[in-house]
Amino acid sequence: MGKDFQEAFDKTREAGTIASGALDEITKIIKPGINTKKIDTICYEFINDNGAYSAPLYYRGYPKSCCISANHIVCHGIPGDKVLNDGDIINVDVTAYKNNWHGDTSRMFFVGEVSIKAKNLVQTTYQAMMESIKILNKDIFLGDIGSTIQNYVEKRGFSIVRDFCGHGIGKKFHEDPNVLHYGKKGTGAKLEPGMIFTIEPMVNEGNYETKVLNDGWTAVTKDKKLSAQFEHTVGIKNDGYEVFTLSNKGLDFPPYSS
Repeated sequence: MGKDFQEAFDKTREAGTIASGALDEITKIIKPGINTKKIDTICYEFINDNGAYSAPLYYRGYPKSCCISANHIVCHGIPGDKVLNDGDIINVDVTAYKNNWHGDTSRMFFVGEVSIKAKNLVQTTYQAMMESIKILNKDIFLGDIGSTIQNYVEKRGFSIVRDFCGHGIGKKFHEDPNVLHYGKKGTGAKLEPGMIFTIEPMVNEGNYETKVLNDGWTAVTKDKKLSAQFEHTVGIKNDGYEVFTLSNKGLDFPPYSS
């Protein structure tokens, strides 16, 4: 991307604001007894009502508008008739596509009262993402992002998933570079102004190994222990960075007040 990346940032910000707004919208309805299909419907309608399209819908054959991953599901859980129970933790991952540009984000939610163990996992995942965002500038390397996340997570007794990563995003849903959530400082490509990509660490309570179920999408922890994920779309500026998918209502981390 060239020096003049203002249009890309403006359009990503617009799409990202819609995506984060969809997550704000579902905050009030996530509680025991609701099924994940209802959450998917509300995300689809919110994004559509704001003049955008839910990018996951029919992407490579994916059947729904968002991914909803509960408990030991790591990512790409398919919404359906599953009813949420008290104590569940879930990730909802949405991507809005507007004016030929994408905004991609995910957030964790607590269903009723969750365990201290689950809260610690979710807090660690969120903070690991934010610690890696804080260091973003044009003079660091992709490996610095992964190293920051991995060190933060492993020092707290959790593991970082290796099988999935962040990605470049723009007019295409997924593009270069791959953004690994583990690694060594000073390795990988150097960040440049105008780069736009996602940071979306998946953190497991137990081992980092995952497997994909027979539906071809749903990834779960092999040991069936809990997993958590957060995601933001970010851009590198000449003097730092911008996060395009922050909640306008301050609902970035659970438990949420609304």
